[in-house]
Amino acid sequence: MDKQFNTLIAFDFGLKYIGVAVGQSITKTASPLTSFIRYQNKTPWDLIKKLIDDWKPDAIILGLSLKMDGSTQSITDEIRLFKQDLEKRHTIPIFEIDERLTTKEAKSRIFAKRGYKGLSREAINEVSAQLILESWWSEHPE
Repeated sequence: MDKQFNTLIAFDFGLKYIGVAVGQSITKTASPLTSFIRYQNKTPWDLIKKLIDDWKPDAIILGLSLKMDGSTQSITDEIRLFKQDLEKRHTIPIFEIDERLTTKEAKSRIFAKRGYKGLSREAINEVSAQLILESWWSEHPE
């Protein structure tokens, strides 16, 4: 990757929720930001636009849900459609990264900090997005 991306936003796309995290390349830190509900399978594009306008990310990292053997599954197609819609609406570079096991790891992190009470769908999706950014930096340390 030639260009330095300072501010990144990650999306953990799901059929019911979209988890969001923001991170800074300089410090290689990521923080859970918010979670959007997809009412009746509709993506809240107005909220996503506001988020992108407010944070002005240099790139978007999109978690790609794959089976354990690396093959695609039905949600993978939905994620790629979401990516295509993002590309039509925004000129920001969008990168995919394998997000296998992020939900499991997110639940483990949240439980360790807050116990069962912290295990809301919103928190799980937000922390999953955070893990997507952390994985991105592990694979792209430059």
